Amino acid sequence: MKFFTVFLMIFLVGCAATPQSITEPSEPAIAETPMKDKLKNHPSIKNNQPITIAVYNFTDKTGQRKPADNIANISTAVTQGAEIYLIKALMDVSNGNFFRVVERSGLDNLIKERQLIRNTRENFDGDNAKELGPLQFAGVILEGGIVAYESNNFTGGAGIRLLGIGPQTEWRIDEVTIGLRLVSVLTGEVLIAVTIKKTILSSSIGLNVFKFYDAGTKVIEIETGTSTNEPVNYAVRQAIELGVIEMIQEGKVKGLWDYKEENNE
Repeated sequence: MKFFTVFLMIFLVGCAATPQSITEPSEPAIAETPMKDKLKNHPSIKNNQPITIAVYNFTDKTGQRKPADNIANISTAVTQGAEIYLIKALMDVSNGNFFRVVERSGLDNLIKERQLIRNTRENFDGDNAKELGPLQFAGVILEGGIVAYESNNFTGGAGIRLLGIGPQTEWRIDEVTIGLRLVSVLTGEVLIAVTIKKTILSSSIGLNVFKFYDAGTKVIEIETGTSTNEPVNYAVRQAIELGVIEMIQEGKVKGLWDYKEENNE
């Protein structure tokens, strides 16, 4: 047993001293969700006239802070810019042939820029100044937000040790819930309401080695492990994309729009 302990220590020291291989850094890439292709390959609307839609905001309504042990964390648990994911998902549907998204999140900046153009034209061209065209208005507004973030909904683990040596694994499941509402600008009626829940899985795998001998005067303790986390923002983005797809399907059932069965029709 002593020989095994010495051999194990030499092996670990040798692994730690081995220089890591130098590789070329890979180009950064945005992680795509499984819904990405489904959005892009979605059938286009039948009349080939995309629906003009506006997104004013899509906020965090949970008030949750990022989970932390023994400290007061001021970081939020979920993203504060989820409307970016929502706008991108709407623009990806049928490669932009289903929805036409108009800018509303930065409406103040847009109005200021248009006022600047108008003033500049009047100052330089006077009465001959070319008029600025009207803004595109939307027929429907998409509202909602992240309505719930529940951490540690389910936790568990398993492990086994033999003579103080053995692996163990732990896991945790969180959940994020988003809500979408499609509202008619003409009447103010809520046409569609969708709620989507997405699970977030975190897991860790570890190996522990404990050895005590000589009446406790000598001890060897070794720990190693890895962890895997599904990013919260990735889960929020996937939930939003699922919500957009469900909204489109429900809209067809209610007769709000119709789309071809195949893209090549």
